[in-house]
This record gives sequence, C-alpha cells and structure tokens, in this order.
Amino acid sequence: MSQAVIHGSVAYLAGQVAKGDGVAAQTEGVLAQIDALLAQAGTDKTKLLTATIYLADIATFAEMNAVWDQWVPAGNTPARATVEAALATPEYKVEIVVQAAI
Repeated sequence: MSQAVIHGSVAYLAGQVAKGDGVAAQTEGVLAQIDALLAQAGTDKTKLLTATIYLADIATFAEMNAVWDQWVPAGNTPARATVEAALATPEYKVEIVVQAAI
C-alpha cells in the first residue's frame, strides 16, 4: 500500500491513523502525519482539495473538529465529509483521507 500517490497535479493520501488516548490525541497525530506526507509530495495543507474523516463514534465529532479547526488554514478549507465507520482495529478512533493540489 502506498501512503501517497501523485497523479498529474494531485497528491492522493491513503487513510491515516495514529495511536493515542482519545480522539483529540489521535487527530493531532493523524494531522501531523498528513503534514509530513504532503511535504514529501511537494505540497501542504493550504492546497487541500478534499478530506474524508472517519470516526469510530460520531458522538466524538466535536472533539475531532476542535483539533481540525485549529489545524486547517482559514480560507483554505477543503470540501469535507465526516462519517461514522468501523475502523481497522478498535484502538483507532479517527482516520483521515485527503487529496491536495501540488
């Protein structure tokens, strides 16, 4: 599995998960991984096109969203969907997939 694929002028990142206690900590870890992968692809979060956020429990939306709002640049917010889904293992509470222009 590739963590990121570039096609044309778009970087497609695989779903990112992180360990941590709770949704906020995991969201922070995931977003740090996304920053690193975007940098490797020659882009950054100001060029996000779309994001899909998967939560193991949609009741944790506000906790995740508070971290997201601090991370995403004002005026450069991507089209986004947030859905509840069973993730790969019970320890994961959040998974985020993004695409960004290069």
